[in-house]
This record gives sequence, structure tokens and C-alpha cells, in this order.
Amino acid sequence: MEFFETTLTVENKDLDELNHVNNVQYVHWINEIAKQHWLHKATEKLLNSHFWVVVKHTINYKKPAFLNDELKLKTFVKHSEGVLSTRVVEIYNNESNDLLVRAETEYCLIDAQSQRPARIPTEIINLFN
Repeated sequence: MEFFETTLTVENKDLDELNHVNNVQYVHWINEIAKQHWLHKATEKLLNSHFWVVVKHTINYKKPAFLNDELKLKTFVKHSEGVLSTRVVEIYNNESNDLLVRAETEYCLIDAQSQRPARIPTEIINLFN
């Protein structure tokens, strides 16, 4: 299983009226790290021939994050079969290592030319094992 990580610092624009990270911001970060991982691993040929769309997010919010917290985002592909792939994203407080958010997102692979779902080729599955 191939893990991909990044860190970020919570900014004022990430907060809601309760002064903790807005739930919508977490969704944005979940999408961004998935995109970064795909761009990091995929070849130019794959990037031009396929893209991913979200089918479903399941997000468990465990603890809040606040202004200036440094967060560690960690992702991996849990399972791929047919046209669907399940990706896990975990977000930690980098100082305490407390798990703040755990998300599982189901993605569908789309053929860029036909704009239709495409069976995930072994080449893509092997990128994330």
C-alpha cells in the first residue's frame, strides 16, 4: 500500500463561526491530497486519458482543528475494482498526532475521450500498491 503525505497550517480562511476548521474545508483538503497523490504517481499518458470523479464521501470528524494548528494529511488507496476505487484520507494534528478526521471516498475512473466510466487498468492499480 502506497502512502502519500503532506502538511499544512490552518489559516483564518479555514475557520467557521465556531473558530475551528469548517467541515467544508476538510472536504476541500480531502480532494486536494487525493489530486496531489494522483498527479504525483500518474504518467502523462494516464493524466491525458483518464480522470476521477467522486461518487461518495464518508467522513468521521473526531476532533477539531484551530487557527495555526499544523496538520498532517495522509492518504492511500484502500481498494480498487471495476470502475471504482476507495481512498482513505486521515488528518492528524502534527504536534499531538491526534486523529482529527478520517474519510473514505469512493471515486469512479472516467475515460477522458468517451466521458464514460472506465475499468481501472492494472497499470493504475499498481501505481498505488
